[in-house]
Amino acid sequence: MSSYVILIERADDGGFGAWCPDLPGCVALGDTYDECVTEMREAVAFHLAGLRDAGEPIPAPTAIGSDLIAA
Repeated sequence: MSSYVILIERADDGGFGAWCPDLPGCVALGDTYDECVTEMREAVAFHLAGLRDAGEPIPAPTAIGSDLIAA
C-alpha cells in the first residue's frame, strides 16, 4: 500500500482545501480540517480507482513529508 502526502491550506472563508502533489487534479474541500482530510482520503481512493479503471499507471509517491517553517 502506498502513502501519498497531502497539503492542506486554510481558505479565505475559513474552510480548508487539500491537494496531493503526486496526483495532479486530486483535490478536496472541507469546512473543518478533519472534514477536509476525510474528503481527501476519499478523493485519493476515487482518483486511483479511476486510473485503474482507465488502465492508466498509478503514480508512485515521490513526496516524503511536509513541515512547517516559521518565517
